[in-house]
Formats: sequence, C-alpha cells, structure tokens
Amino acid sequence: MCAGMVSPAQAQSLNVLEESAPLDQTPLLIKDTPFQTPALTPTQSDLGGVGLLQMPTGRMTEEGMVSIGYNHNSEYQFYTLSLQVTPWFETTLRYTQVEDLLYSNKEEFSGDTKLADKGIDAKFRLWTENQWRPEVSVGLRDLGGTGLFDGEFVAATKRFSTDHYGAFDFTLGMGWGYFGTRDNISNPTCTVADRYCDRISSTTDNGGSIDYQRWFTGPAALFGGIEYQTPFAPLSFKLEYDGNDYSRDKPVLDAGIDMTPRTPWNIGAIYALNENFSLRVGYERGTTTTLGLTFASNFDTIKTPWIDTPIPALGDQQATDLNAVDWGNVTAELSDVAGYRTHQVYQDDDQGESVTLVAEQGKYRDRELAAERAAAVLANHLPSSVTQYQVIETQKNIPVKYTEISAQGYRDIATVQYFNPNIKDALLELPNDDPYDILDNEPIYDQFKPFNYNISPDLTQSIGNPESFYLYSITLEGDASYWLSSNLELSSSVSLNLLDNLDQLNSSLLEDGTNNYRVRTLIRAYIHDNDAYMDNLQLTWFGNYGKNWYQQIYGGYLETMFAGVGSEILYRRPHSNWAVGLDVNAISQRDPSSVFGLFGSDDAYGSDTKVLSQGTTGHLSLYYQTDFSFMEDFLIQLDVGQFLASDVGARLDVSKQYKSGVIIGAYASKTDMSAEEFGEGSFTKGFYMSIPFDTISLRPNNSRADISWQPITRDGGQKLDKRNELFEITDMVSPWYQRPNQN
Repeated sequence: MCAGMVSPAQAQSLNVLEESAPLDQTPLLIKDTPFQTPALTPTQSDLGGVGLLQMPTGRMTEEGMVSIGYNHNSEYQFYTLSLQVTPWFETTLRYTQVEDLLYSNKEEFSGDTKLADKGIDAKFRLWTENQWRPEVSVGLRDLGGTGLFDGEFVAATKRFSTDHYGAFDFTLGMGWGYFGTRDNISNPTCTVADRYCDRISSTTDNGGSIDYQRWFTGPAALFGGIEYQTPFAPLSFKLEYDGNDYSRDKPVLDAGIDMTPRTPWNIGAIYALNENFSLRVGYERGTTTTLGLTFASNFDTIKTPWIDTPIPALGDQQATDLNAVDWGNVTAELSDVAGYRTHQVYQDDDQGESVTLVAEQGKYRDRELAAERAAAVLANHLPSSVTQYQVIETQKNIPVKYTEISAQGYRDIATVQYFNPNIKDALLELPNDDPYDILDNEPIYDQFKPFNYNISPDLTQSIGNPESFYLYSITLEGDASYWLSSNLELSSSVSLNLLDNLDQLNSSLLEDGTNNYRVRTLIRAYIHDNDAYMDNLQLTWFGNYGKNWYQQIYGGYLETMFAGVGSEILYRRPHSNWAVGLDVNAISQRDPSSVFGLFGSDDAYGSDTKVLSQGTTGHLSLYYQTDFSFMEDFLIQLDVGQFLASDVGARLDVSKQYKSGVIIGAYASKTDMSAEEFGEGSFTKGFYMSIPFDTISLRPNNSRADISWQPITRDGGQKLDKRNELFEITDMVSPWYQRPNQN
C-alpha cells in the first residue's frame, strides 16, 4: 500500500474512533488524508444555543466557546450570546425585539420602542456519546424571562460519518412549552401527577422570576432533524421537524399576526466565512425567511503573540559594590523588562548579602516570568557578592507577595548548567509577614511617588429598557491619588460626559407605582443632567495585621450617588481557596444638582420620590474558589446583609475563569423586597465579562477590561460601588484575577 493511503478497514476504524471520542475533545482523526471529510462542528440555533434552527439538539460544543449571534425574520430580531461554561453546561442570554408590538401602550412611558424581551437559557448534558449511545442533554429555555419562549426539552443526538459524503448529526427530542405546542405525543410526565397535565398559562407579571411550576407541564411534542456537514468545509445544511405550531407566540396572541405554519419542516444552510464568522439562512414554517450571522471564539484558547522587550543576556559588567550601582538605571530597566515599578530598595545582611525591592507589578500576570526577567536585570547590575534578590510586591502599600530569588540559581539557569533549567528552581516564596523587619530599615534607594493619576474612557450600558432598547453613557474619567503617609491615601475621580442617550430614561415616578428609595433609578439626574461630575473624593487608610488580616477605613464621597464613612476587613490566607470579609457603611445620598451637596430629607428630591438622606449598608462576604473535578476554576461570592434601599437579603455572584484568563460571571440579589415592590424584573440580576488586556494587545499588560450588562436597573438589591475592594487588592495572596495564561 502506498504511503498516505487508508484501507477500507482502516477507514472504518477511524469512523468508530470518531463516534466514540468525547465530543468536548478533538476526535483523533487523520485530518490531512485525501479521504477524510471536514469535521462536523456544532452550530447555533436561531434563538441561540447549539441546535438546529428553532429546535435544540443534544450536542455541546467545546468548553469556553462563546457565540454571539443576530437573527432576523418578519416577527422577531434575536440578539444572542451563548457560552459553553463547562463541558456539561451551556447557557444563553437572549434579547428579542418583537416587530409588531410596542413595549407599552403609554406613549409617555416608552414612546415607539418595540417590545423587548430578555431571556436566559440553560442546557445540561446528561451523558456523552460513544459508539452506541447518543449524546443526551436536558434544557430550559427562557427560564428567567416573561414566558415568550419558555419551554423545556430532552434531546439525543448521534453522529454518523462517511469517507466521501460528509458527516451527519441525527437528533430526536421531546419538548414542552414553546417546543411542544404541536402536541403530537402524550405528555409522559402527566402519568406522574395530574398537575403536569396542564400548563399554567400566566407568568409572573413583572418577569424575571423562575416559574418552575410550569416546567415539563402541558402539551408535549416530538421534534428532530439532521445537520449535514458537506465535503465542502464551509458549507453545512439543516433539516428540522418543528415541535412548535406557533399558536402561542406573542405576535399571534397580542397583535393578531398569522404565524400558522404551512409545514412543520424547516430547512437552512450555514456558510462559514472563516473559523470565527458564519452566515445563515433558513426557510421556516413554509412562510418565513430567517437571516443571521454568528461570531464564535473560544475563551480557553485566546492568546495574542507579544512584541516584548527581550530578556537581557548575562553580562560581566556588574558594579563592584552596592554604592556603585546606578539605581535610577536599574529601576528604569526593571520597569521596562520585568514590569516592576520599584518604590524602594533595601539592603539586608542577616543571611548573607541580599537586596530587597518593594515594587508593584504592572506588566505580567505570570509572576514567575516577571521574577526571571527581574533576576536578569539585577544579575547584570548588582555585585556578585549579592546572593539573594528579594521582591516584595505591594498593592496600596500592602505587601501581598514576597519572593526570594537565588542569584547563583539564576546564573546557573541563564548559563544552562544542568538539564532542563527552570526559573522555579531559583525561587522561594516567603510568608507575607516577614517583610516588616526589612521595611523598618532606611532604604538605600527611594523613588516612591506619592502622586499618581490616570485618564481613561468608561462605558456604562443597559439593554432592553422601556425607553430605548439600548441605553448608554460614554465618559472620560480622570483619576488621581496622593499618599499623605504610607497608609493614608487621598483619592478622587471626575468624569466628563462625552456621549449618552440617557435623556430617554424616565426620571419621574416609575409607571408600576413602586415607591422604594430611588438609589439607582435616578441615575439620569447624576450623569446626563451634568456635563461633568465628581464620582469620588475620599480618604482611605489601608493596613494589615499579622499574616492574614487586611483592613481599609474610608470616608468622603464614596461613589457617584452616595457619600459616607465605612470600613472593610478581610481574612485571607496565602494560596487558600476561601476568604471572608465584612464591610459596614453609614451613607447619605448625594444631591445631583450640587457638587458637594447631600439630601437633607427623604423627600428633598420631590414629594413623590424617596431618596435616602441617611442610612446604612453592609455585608458579610464569603469567597470560594472551587476545586471540584466537575466544576473547576469558578469563584463563588456570597454577600449577606443590607442593601442601599434598606432591603435585607443576599447576593450570589458566580464567575468562571478560562485558560486565557477571561472571566465570565453572573450575579443575582434576592432580598425581603417583594417582586411587586421591586417592579419590572422582580429582582436585580446582571452579567459581566473581564478580559485581560494581554490577550488582545500586542504587548504584555496585567490590567483588565471589564464589560457588564444589567438587564434592567431597579432599586432593590443594589450594593455600594466602593472605590476599593480588599479581595481585589489582595489578589496575589491567592491569585484569581492575576492567574497567568495557561495556553
């Protein structure tokens, strides 16, 4: 047999291997042989999430895969964001504009804004595919929405591959709710209890609540279909039998639109422009054309090649003693090469001659890489009599990481004195309480700069509001701080309003008649109605006690809407996956018509609008970085206490970090404020993304870009937006935000 040829028996074994491989891993196939057709990659449905067109499948995609989609037909516009959170869990956030309905019939409330629906989907894999068993998943659509598309399903998908004609994914599923209105099969859950036989027709008036009483109830339907990957890699087709007869869709019920299907079969095609972008077209219900596009990427594998300063080679022009060292040149090179902004340099002779740097790291998340580069600089400048280089990394002048580098150990690594040298061989991490004896001495070099400033743009946004589908504010934020002592900082930030559409935001009494403290819904008065405004002006004392206790005490204008005094303490051990904190604050709401003014009474803004002239807020906070095999690299934060509107309850924040360092998170607050008192949305919830700059820039940078979405801004379950958070300041004690890229 010629080299590169595959026998029929070998080809058959390759197909079996593909079918038995876990779908979250790349099948072990010979991709370059002329007989191997393109691999079938799961694609998105119209409403987001892996699926056919309208219906889901049992498939999951690769962990970390994010898909942003837009799909449009004559009744709906779908904006979707789907994320494969873990190999077994997929979630989708969806905004839908209904073409034929208005948000409200009251023009003074929402004008001509189209009805916007917010929905969250969840999908769980029950088991993976092998040679004989399909991949099976169970899912919930629109579980936290207003019920426009709510439904539940169980779906099984099996793949069959051919040598010459492409690959096929066959799906068979059963659906309830939006997936089951065709009612072509008896609901099996009805045999369990009578309450499953009929589906509650109404949903929570304010939306946002999880109506679990409706799950797997009422009419059911079988659905299914085929996804076909052609031998031509960019092109795939879909054929689907739809479980929905569209009789319960909102345009039908509220606008009298005829959405009656001429056929239960839907067909579609997807064309991949490249590995990230794809176009889609579908012909559905025998009446409707759907067009869309999808952008997909994987948070696990994002990595941008760096253009970086090279590590200097080991030289032989070191100073003869420390007095001869040009510290200005050394610290400048440390900043450029290793990212350490050096504040002080100390000399310590207790255990041989050593030099200690007190510095902040502003370039590398990977501290081992930073230490190696720092050692390269120091080895070229310091005399050979120095045996140890010590780096005390600080944040807000609090030591958070203490590293010792063996000078000789680094020289052995640089000159490759043994097999497979690694900078870890020369590093020793010391307890954070050890530096204090060193810091009591006089530094041999001091370039601590008490004044710092920064100017940066900031985007605040909200999606799906009654006044406008998208509300935003773009500001230019100037931030400055001055250290009055080693522990006491005076800081301030001022924002210049560049562009916003918050003039559309209603600042009068909300339509639903809720009468809570207006702690967030008055945001227009603070931002849009002022060309420039002061976000923050405060004094903060930072300190730590012993090994594991940290504290900040602060007072002043704490954020855009509130002034006050408060304190936060945190207990956090090095390399521990848990921490506990407590903050207590006395606050007063600021008067937006005055730079420094505060409201003197609760009705000072107006007789029909309550503001918080005096109040308290604070929380007991628990932090836990998971180490479960089925749930790795999650951070769970639970805050229990009193929120700004004097409501008492808890906020749960769950975030997932991927190998690149990208963090995706969601939070929800539930308090003693009822859904009726809260208003639309029922309770506060939101989503956010934190992207390390070094994954999208050409130069290393350990800062992050934060993007957040809050579906609707209300007053319940809202926290004080403090300038500093001890959990972030002490991150290097047990890294979360500064974890290095693992790719």
